[in-house]
Amino acid sequence: MHYTVMKDESISGLNLKTDGIYVDATLGFAGDSSEILKRVKKGFLFAFDQDSEAITWSSNKLAQIGNNYEIIKSNFLYMKEELNNRNIHGVDGILFDLGVSSPQLDTDYRGFSFHKDAKLDMRMDQESDFSAIDVINNYDEKKLADIIFRYGEEKYAKSIAKNIVKARATKPIETTFELVDIIKRSMPYKDTIKSHPARKTFQAIRIEVNHELDILAESLEKALSLLNIGGRIVVITFHSLEDRIVKDVFKKYTSVPDVVKGLPNVPNEYLPDYVIINKKPIIPSNKELSENNRSRSAKLRIIERVK
Repeated sequence: MHYTVMKDESISGLNLKTDGIYVDATLGFAGDSSEILKRVKKGFLFAFDQDSEAITWSSNKLAQIGNNYEIIKSNFLYMKEELNNRNIHGVDGILFDLGVSSPQLDTDYRGFSFHKDAKLDMRMDQESDFSAIDVINNYDEKKLADIIFRYGEEKYAKSIAKNIVKARATKPIETTFELVDIIKRSMPYKDTIKSHPARKTFQAIRIEVNHELDILAESLEKALSLLNIGGRIVVITFHSLEDRIVKDVFKKYTSVPDVVKGLPNVPNEYLPDYVIINKKPIIPSNKELSENNRSRSAKLRIIERVK
């Protein structure tokens, strides 16, 4: 089952107009896109995804709601270029629901999950020729340790990297459970029982395979330039690294220049073009947490263009 995280909060945050143009930057299995399409009867929805399976499934779902949409098979990094190619230069709202969808995690052969034994993969775009198996078997020990520490915030990164290199000297590491076993052996037993020991390392490898953090800040800046006045961007993140990038980009675009900071009346030309709607990130309700444990780390931030 696909559970759309903070769906009501996302849709509310977009402040939808029935005739607006909207973008779902992360279509997935159309949980958010379905709700947007139901509400923009006179508008249009553009949805982006790299995952062919998600696109096929979502096309069928959206077609039952309306025909005022287009799914674009592309990374959201290229959103502005793709929309410009369609003569769209301004939109009324953009939604980024980052992370991995439940069906991707739950489909064994996609190799995202540390709970299921499968070939190491973790590609969002299945046509890409670079996967988790390449990272695990080809990166040197230092690079592996750096990635696991930086993207997974895993304190046993050096030990895990050392044991990966040691294990693959005998035979290539090919499956998720082979990697899980190596990770478990790389940390004290007491640290393997609090939460799943492979969670942080798998996150790090997935981020590396899909270049997730490399493209996020640039994608957000491009998205901000697309907003019409009154338009909003809603972003849901699932770990602190993503959230920090979103927070920093939003702060950059909503801050007054240092030269006028502290003035009782800041001249209009120095006021930022954007405002943050929620000073603190919105987090899932207790009800949602009880229904979907995967939403526990989610944070939602909203920014609006005002001039």
